[in-house]
Amino acid sequence: MKINLSGHHVEVNESIKQHIEEKFSKIATHFPTLIGLDIILSKEHSKHQAEISTIYEGGRISATGTDDVMYPAIANAAKKLDAALKHRKGQLKAHLHTKPLNTTPDIAHEKVQEMQLS
Repeated sequence: MKINLSGHHVEVNESIKQHIEEKFSKIATHFPTLIGLDIILSKEHSKHQAEISTIYEGGRISATGTDDVMYPAIANAAKKLDAALKHRKGQLKAHLHTKPLNTTPDIAHEKVQEMQLS
């Protein structure tokens, strides 16, 4: 999975890159068709924010995490993205689990009443 990482008022160093790769390796294994992530790290008014966006199975999915410290903001965004991807995957797989139209079995006495016995 390709990760495009950029910073806005934040210097993206090697430890942040390593932390992001560590956090999103789990998502990459759970969703192998996920090709890439766009991550923007920013700092405004002493709040750190991580914005993540991607396209999964034709739908655009994004998540945002905010915290006073950068690493928990990344973790919050990763958790939200994982939940959003699971939701999208569930929507795509929902049609595979359709229930049959007739779920009640025919009852014998109803069949006898329908017969013309005379």
